[in-house]
Amino acid sequence: MAKKGKFFLGALIGAAAGAVAGILTAPKAGKETRKEIKDTTAEAGKVAKEESKVVADEAKKLASTTKKSAKKVAGTITKKAK
Repeated sequence: MAKKGKFFLGALIGAAAGAVAGILTAPKAGKETRKEIKDTTAEAGKVAKEESKVVADEAKKLASTTKKSAKKVAGTITKKAK
């Protein structure tokens, strides 16, 4: 999970940096450049929202698995303590 999250974060940051660099170095009028920045930012926001949902879902699964494991270990310890 951690590797997936880091990969997606890195990909998102890389894509955003590349888009900004491309927009700022393109020979366009200011109005066009601002519109392109606005559109690119909106798209990056959508992607970030989607990826955050994926990460949240993975975190919920991990929390559930951890909770089940902790209960199992607690039960084993309780039995051995008796």
